[in-house]
Amino acid sequence: MAEASRNHPSQYVRLKKHASHSGSGVEDIRPGELNQPIAVPQLEVRKCGECGQVLPESHRAPADEPWTTGIFGCAEDTESCWTGLFCPCVLFGRNVQALREDIPWTTPCTCHAVCVEGGIALAILTAIFHGVDPGASVLIGEGLVFSWWLCSTYTGIFRQQLQKKYHLKNAPCDPCLVHCCFHWCANCQEHRERKGRLTDNSAVPMTIVNPPPVQEMSTVENHASTSENEAPKAEHDDVEVIPL
Repeated sequence: MAEASRNHPSQYVRLKKHASHSGSGVEDIRPGELNQPIAVPQLEVRKCGECGQVLPESHRAPADEPWTTGIFGCAEDTESCWTGLFCPCVLFGRNVQALREDIPWTTPCTCHAVCVEGGIALAILTAIFHGVDPGASVLIGEGLVFSWWLCSTYTGIFRQQLQKKYHLKNAPCDPCLVHCCFHWCANCQEHRERKGRLTDNSAVPMTIVNPPPVQEMSTVENHASTSENEAPKAEHDDVEVIPL
């Protein structure tokens, strides 16, 4: 075996790599070092953050668009205006359900009713009954401020999702701050924006193609075709064969 190994040396080569410029000599490659992933720019693709589809190289992110209606344009849609004024929790629930189909409208409606409508009712009762202890009034006021801030953050998150879906600007300011200062107006504005976008998307021209008429063969036509096919056979049957 020793003589065979001398006559036929091994064909495997021990791989080495160059050391850094500061050092000298070579360094052996450790096991598994060659199995590291390699970044290939040609194979790197961009994907949409919403649906995950591969985007072409010529794709450019759309610029932020302005809102179709202003923050104080509540009178442009009387239905949403009255609903947002007297039942803002219902309007907010409908907006959330349109954005997130996995969330029923009753869940955000209940959260809105507890934080906003319940807080307003508690503030009114505290102002009416003067016999409440001042210390308790301060605690109630702090709780109302905290609940209002919490509700503004919660509603601002869904306004931000609406802006991300339709590429809308932060107008007039941050979504959470908009709901903190102009909650009723922002709620109606989001409903008008969603309603207008759905109307524009539904108005798509459609081409109606009528199918060709169904063709049927009657029994009379079948008999006529069979008689035509049998006529040549009858002519050939009359020929007599004369032997030579």
